Amino acid sequence: MNEPFGKLRHQIDEVDSQLLQLLNKRAALSLEVGTIKAKGKFPILNPKREKDLVLNLERLNTGPLPNEHLRRIYREIMSSSRRLQAPLTVAYLGPKGTFSYYAGVEALGSSLDYIPQRDLESVFQAVAFGKTRLGIVPFENSLNGGVGQSMDLFLRYDVSIQAETYSRISHCLHGRTQDLESVSHIFSHPQALAQCTRWLRNTVPQAELVPTVSTGAAVELALQHPGGAVIGHVTLGSGATLRCLAQDIQDEPDNWTRFLILTRQPYAGEARDKTSLLLTLPDKPGALQRVLTIFSEAHINMTKLESRPLRFEKWKYAFFIDVQADLSVPDAQPVMDRLRDQSQSLRVLGSYTTWSA
Repeated sequence: MNEPFGKLRHQIDEVDSQLLQLLNKRAALSLEVGTIKAKGKFPILNPKREKDLVLNLERLNTGPLPNEHLRRIYREIMSSSRRLQAPLTVAYLGPKGTFSYYAGVEALGSSLDYIPQRDLESVFQAVAFGKTRLGIVPFENSLNGGVGQSMDLFLRYDVSIQAETYSRISHCLHGRTQDLESVSHIFSHPQALAQCTRWLRNTVPQAELVPTVSTGAAVELALQHPGGAVIGHVTLGSGATLRCLAQDIQDEPDNWTRFLILTRQPYAGEARDKTSLLLTLPDKPGALQRVLTIFSEAHINMTKLESRPLRFEKWKYAFFIDVQADLSVPDAQPVMDRLRDQSQSLRVLGSYTTWSA
């Protein structure tokens, strides 16, 4: 072996040994933190702390390791630390290989226990009834807007938002056939079908488009049809004898989905990036305008306002509002008091940290 090459390998081996010792030292400290968390009833997941830690490391990083690689490494280190402190289960819209699954791994790391669910309601139920510690759900897409089903489920289940993360969406068409011409039925979630409308119309005009409650259900249906196909993540068909017939079939390349990480109970800790509210208003002129004025006068930026019909009250609506402020802190109490005065009902869905995947 070339002598300089061998010497470099030896140096790398020495560094790896040092890294292993330091990782185990960090793991031991993390276990001590976990003991303190358990006694004080602190949450195992603290998105604000983890975000600040990574941002500080990025500021200290002088290279040549890129910050993107640094983020991925520490995502897994912190995921391992959480898993050492306590079992942490995450409900998601299955099966393994969906966009929800990968959004969870991108934000939380791969060391947690991910539990697939058949539909979005099952994810909310798993969190609300304590079957899992966390859940992850799609809430908004940059092209198609809010995910109506997720919003409706917030009206029915008492869960809180602990963090949000954004994932870039790239769709793949998986099928049983050898070519696109033989595809007769395409199954997928309505959002996925909507995001690929132009490509589907131009490339597989012969195929019938069939909306399903989840990509998991879509895979099951596709396997029952000789010409069946499904739209989903590039890895979706790998365990289901489906082959990728075409990649990047979304109509717009800059396609992002906002995912929310759910927990059963809110945790009031350090200052957070955003707050989400769910409110209903009295049926009288200017009711919504008065609420918006409260934010304006407090110099609070509103980033989302969307209404959803109330299920058991005709022509009544609930409003989902996102603001760039932590409304859980004492300084925000006057704003919350004014909002309660103007609302028929008001629920804080969560004050939380934004994670960039």
